[in-house]
Amino acid sequence: MSFLRSSSDRRKSASKATRSTVRGGGKSKIVVNQRLQLNPDNNHQPESYEDLKSNHFGPWIFRELEKHLPSNMLNASRDKKVKYMSGILDEYLSPAERFRGQKQKEFRQKIISNYPPLHKELYTMHPTTFFVPEFLRAINDNTEDSFRRIMSEPAPGIFAFEMLQPRFCELLISEFDNFERWVHDQKVRVMRPNTMNHYGAVLDDFGFQTMLAKLMEDFICPLSKVFYAETGGANLDSHHGFIVEYGNNRDVDLGLHVDDSEVTLNVCLGTKFSGGDLFFRGMRCEKHVNTESRSEEIFDYSHFPGQAVLHHGRHRHGARATISGHRVNLLLWCRSSVYREIRKYQKGFCSWCGECKREKEERMHTLIDNTKLVSHYVIFILHAHALLSRKMT
Repeated sequence: MSFLRSSSDRRKSASKATRSTVRGGGKSKIVVNQRLQLNPDNNHQPESYEDLKSNHFGPWIFRELEKHLPSNMLNASRDKKVKYMSGILDEYLSPAERFRGQKQKEFRQKIISNYPPLHKELYTMHPTTFFVPEFLRAINDNTEDSFRRIMSEPAPGIFAFEMLQPRFCELLISEFDNFERWVHDQKVRVMRPNTMNHYGAVLDDFGFQTMLAKLMEDFICPLSKVFYAETGGANLDSHHGFIVEYGNNRDVDLGLHVDDSEVTLNVCLGTKFSGGDLFFRGMRCEKHVNTESRSEEIFDYSHFPGQAVLHHGRHRHGARATISGHRVNLLLWCRSSVYREIRKYQKGFCSWCGECKREKEERMHTLIDNTKLVSHYVIFILHAHALLSRKMT
């Protein structure tokens, strides 16, 4: 079984967030102690980071992360807070990822400054024209009951609901097609969404970054705070948004994998197709990502245009072959730098990992069996001792 590993998986272990200043041989290595508070200070008003120039992280990450700074850092200058938080965030980037991030930034700037959008109205969030009314009402009510009224949960932790207006889906596909034609005409080599999809494009690369950030913050975060609070959903602060294509002369299927996200939104945009069912095979931590699935973890789902599926990024999944037609999907990987920082210091059992749960159950059964065995042995000794005592008398 082969899996796409997330950025945190690809590194054997996250580097320690503790550093020191070392001098010797004419060289110095700057290291600082960098920790975050588990619980945010919701009474603290974060500073604005809209003007911040970062190769890798958006301003909303710094706003959210500031609430988790140690108390002695909350009143520090913005420059000091940025340096402190950047040091933490950089722990998640390998040299190769930093290089790719810089190249992607240069690519993105080149595209945005030259690409002529076909449907400019898509680049700014317009909820009433983007979303179906039922979804908007549920988000506005902002309660678990209102969310569950529009959702089904066909398998634990997997939520399906109608989300996007048909017209929005048509326009987004049209915009994507226009972008593909433009990069072909301009002889620009497009950066694909990930290592498994050979067709599609990163929406942030041609101007959708602000709209997708709004989508995550105002419409996905309310859901994730309710349904994925314990696995990073309460602190989403960055995203990776992209479109993928399946069908004739495109990708056909997608193997079993995990996403580089805490929460994944997967919306079918269209068009007409057969096949392409999603399949899920249980949640796994890094240690158990390649273990077999249990029967109760096996679930398949048929996607159709406008329908959204929301799931945890560590929920193993894939897509079956698109037999005919053309299938286009919008993906939004939502991430939490706070959750990833905390996970660095958590060892052992993961409450959400199916294999961790199985191992824990096995240990409990073994313990119970051993306890019973000891009890039987003690009873046997007591009976033997009683018999011996009677014979001696």
